Amino acid sequence: MSNQITHYGNKISVFAQRTNIALHEVNAQYTHCEVDFENKPEWLFKANPATAQIPAITYGGPVVPFDQPSPESAKITESIVILEFLADLFPSSDLLPADPVERAQVRFFISTLDTKFWPVMLAWMRGAPPNDMVDGAKALQALLSQEGKGPYAVGDKFTIADAAFAPMWARFRLITERDIGVEAFGKEQHISSAIRLLGVPELAKFRAYANRLLERPSVKATWYPEDCNEYLTRKAARFIKK
Repeated sequence: MSNQITHYGNKISVFAQRTNIALHEVNAQYTHCEVDFENKPEWLFKANPATAQIPAITYGGPVVPFDQPSPESAKITESIVILEFLADLFPSSDLLPADPVERAQVRFFISTLDTKFWPVMLAWMRGAPPNDMVDGAKALQALLSQEGKGPYAVGDKFTIADAAFAPMWARFRLITERDIGVEAFGKEQHISSAIRLLGVPELAKFRAYANRLLERPSVKATWYPEDCNEYLTRKAARFIKK
């Protein structure tokens, strides 16, 4: 099987940015296909026959046009599955530690992120009060390495745990810095209280870690704030109309 990789994603997708970060981290040679996930093209079902969701990658098989994925290529979907696949495909990248305990810590960090932080952040992005995000941030902070043990989620090396979280924090920073959604949800509820609640001294370690991720070259290379700003502003406007 060849080692061709085609990545199907979108600039505004949290989950596609996760996988795009990993592709940058491993210095993979790949083809990127930008997909309009609000108007999915028919050929996406061939690239991801299970759900037609993004991100997805095709791996192996002949090099073909992105909209004609080969039946000989492996079709891999779900952002965390793709992250682990890339870590396994490029073991020297250390995106997953060799140590089994640290590997478990990486996976548990992601599980905590996806069950305790992202759901409440997503709810906040849709107009809910930000109070529950504090508990999610505290849960993540409790898992961070001890002082002096490294700047990332698990020690001194950037892993798929960090790739999984960075896109979420990038969007939180964008929303709060540009007051996105204020007209729809109100300044005090949507922006000011979120900044105040996550800005308490008790969460200083969490914020330092989260902000540090945004300086990573792979995160910067895959972050499109203007596209996200336009999309999130448009989504908030739809809320007003409703």
